[in-house]
Amino acid sequence: MAMKRAAASAIRAFAASSEISGSSLLTRDLHASAGSKKIVGVFYKANKYAALNPNFLGCAENALGIRDWLESQGHQYVVTDDKEGPDCELEKHIPDLHVLITTPFHPAYVTAERIKKAKNLQLLLTAGIGSDHIDLNAAAAAGLTVAEVTGSNTVSVAEDELMRILILVRNFLPGYHQVIKGEWDVASIAYRAYDLEGKTVGTIGAGRIGKLLLQRLKPFNCNLLYHDRLKMDPDMENQTGAKFEEDLDAMLPKCDIVVMNTPLTEKTRGMFDKERIAKMKRGVLIVNNARGALMDTQAVVDACSSGHVAGYSGDVWYPQPAPKDHPWRYMPNQAMTPHISGTTIDGQIRYAAGTKDMLDRYFKGEDFPAQNYIVKEGEIASQYL
Repeated sequence: MAMKRAAASAIRAFAASSEISGSSLLTRDLHASAGSKKIVGVFYKANKYAALNPNFLGCAENALGIRDWLESQGHQYVVTDDKEGPDCELEKHIPDLHVLITTPFHPAYVTAERIKKAKNLQLLLTAGIGSDHIDLNAAAAAGLTVAEVTGSNTVSVAEDELMRILILVRNFLPGYHQVIKGEWDVASIAYRAYDLEGKTVGTIGAGRIGKLLLQRLKPFNCNLLYHDRLKMDPDMENQTGAKFEEDLDAMLPKCDIVVMNTPLTEKTRGMFDKERIAKMKRGVLIVNNARGALMDTQAVVDACSSGHVAGYSGDVWYPQPAPKDHPWRYMPNQAMTPHISGTTIDGQIRYAAGTKDMLDRYFKGEDFPAQNYIVKEGEIASQYL
């Protein structure tokens, strides 16, 4: 609570200073006024794949499946995948858009500079979960509402995390690569392939995704640990058998596998640096589907190269899309993919429906489901503080 009060105080001070200079901060109304609204969506391009599945809603071509609905109500819906640089398509629409829809999978970075330019902007929606691509302090100070489709792809991400754990534990990828190359060398795989049973798995963060992962790991008879700012309720602890670890640095040496499930905030950015990684046991496996910027990029490369980290898998990078020369592409002992875990077809159906519901509520002047708010009336949700 003290952190929340301090953040709110800082936002009010920032807003006050802006008002003195003639800005209109903290005056934007969430509820849509009458008339046509300009909604801009930023999604990844699917190209030839867009037409192969009618439920492929999360791409730029299909644009959450809401174009006809929006345009039938007289609203303008602009969709692009071009989001970077001063001459990008998104930048052209910043001055007069009312709503910006973004996704974690192809994030449009909403900086304080962009917010300042967006004089008509009222609402920032994340189609999915995770709004760290938005400058939340600037959004709060500007009186904007930020919301996401909470819970829409938690199952998708938790299942993906479990898959990655098994891929690393079983040393799967070298075997797959052998098949492609026409090779056959069982020993080079088996010497570092293990069972998951009996291993100690620790999740850093036990929110919706973390809890689902722990539930899915229980049948594997692992030793389950979790670190979070809050303890789970006793029923969930009993159900999963997971033990709370208040001290993160004390938990890490106990773990054979560490899974990142914590939001990216200024406090957690770069929290896994060289020193913290060194506290893990040698041969640890790391799964990170949370955010790439939780990790010190070079520290991960060095740890994988030295063997201190025996395997690193995830789908999150910083920045995104990852540049071709990103060192995680080329480091040993990695099982990385593009950001795909939360954008399954099932996840897309859920976050498309959730986005449409919030837009409908916005047009009608109704509140969103409480759990969807990330910034509301100048207050940032506690998990992002």
